[in-house]
Amino acid sequence: MSIHLVIIDALNLIRRVHSAQPNPDDIARTISTTSRTLNNIISESQPTHIIAVFDHHLQQRGWRAELVSDYKSNRKPMPQALFDGLDSIQEAWWKLGIDSLLSSGDEADDLIATLAVKVASRNQKVTIISTDKGYCQLLSPRLQIRDYFQHRWLDAPFVDKEFGVKPSQLPDYWGLVGISSSQISGVPGIGPKAAKEILTTYSDIEQAYTSEDLAEKYRKKLNEHIDTARQCKKVSALKTDVALGFNLQDIRYQEVLGEKAD
Repeated sequence: MSIHLVIIDALNLIRRVHSAQPNPDDIARTISTTSRTLNNIISESQPTHIIAVFDHHLQQRGWRAELVSDYKSNRKPMPQALFDGLDSIQEAWWKLGIDSLLSSGDEADDLIATLAVKVASRNQKVTIISTDKGYCQLLSPRLQIRDYFQHRWLDAPFVDKEFGVKPSQLPDYWGLVGISSSQISGVPGIGPKAAKEILTTYSDIEQAYTSEDLAEKYRKKLNEHIDTARQCKKVSALKTDVALGFNLQDIRYQEVLGEKAD
């Protein structure tokens, strides 16, 4: 049978819905709004399989912080009311026919990437629902990313317009430029324009670094900061080999009648 797996980046969706609520302590409204949002997503995407992936509530910053100590160090804690309401949100989603997967050790991003690539590699369709551009590195003919809130696809033309590189080059791009919101520094003195120029000429950081033809203005910077570039690339790349512990049959979507949000 033809499969369409929809993967919900759960906290990405929940935080955006919650931040727009007039009363942040009104978790019942957050539950109602997220449930209505998910019903809209299901109606639009018509999944055969669906799952919501959460970062575990006890998890720290994960393996990336072991490589880059400042990684997400200034991340704001989740509002207490929302933290306390996560179980209720998951329960409401379960009643809609959407099971939850909680990360343990790896970030939710890595679980999502692993599941998405595994299914897409079997020539089945996968849609990731998230505003996170980090997933764009996974793009393939069978794997797409939907920004539900901006009503747009984060596809190859989007990546080209936004970054000027190929989707597969995004970890190298961020290895050079960094990601300020996650405290990934990148290479000092190399900004988006320079990174685009380098990655238009060379396929990745290593090819640029070993090339005798690399422009001198970039040669000095890479010679001084190649280890930083490599580390920043590594933490920007998504893992696709995480042990999942379930199969697709476990997350087949079956609409639960009578549970649609008002």
